[in-house]
Amino acid sequence: MKIFAFAGSNSSTSINRQLVKFVLRSFPGTEVNLIDLNDYLMPVFSVDLEKNGFPEPAYHFLKNIEECDVIICSLAEHNRSYSAAFKNIFDWCSRINVKVFQDKPMFLMTASPGGFGGGNVMAEAQKFFPQFGADIKEAFSLPKFYENFDAENGVIDPELLSGLKAKIENFKKQL
Repeated sequence: MKIFAFAGSNSSTSINRQLVKFVLRSFPGTEVNLIDLNDYLMPVFSVDLEKNGFPEPAYHFLKNIEECDVIICSLAEHNRSYSAAFKNIFDWCSRINVKVFQDKPMFLMTASPGGFGGGNVMAEAQKFFPQFGADIKEAFSLPKFYENFDAENGVIDPELLSGLKAKIENFKKQL
């Protein structure tokens, strides 16, 4: 099994990237392609720019999805929606292939320093990602990241950790 993993953030200190890395520990011996959105920088999408063709990083992002069996991602929430970095990649890719996620099984997550745990972006993604080929098998939101996560140990709140482990196991059973 090959996992394509990313955080929907371009921050060098992304809490969503930390969550993705922690969850990837639950897939030992699996081939993982964990990318950094900073490696997929493109001009801000516009139909005017699209007339000149598509940026190479958009094709590369789609190729990563094509070559994987599973997608694990954690979306950053900026102003109750996707980060601009992720949305731009998504916009370019969706113009090449409307089924951006190519019907791959997805474990969708969010993490937030606030108590809502990225609930707005999670709701948006759960509603719209399936229209773009995401087969969301499981979803998890981590609220109050700085209180509930430790860099060495990962999720430290026992109830949240138990819930996350159950979702990971359920995700694996559906593959």
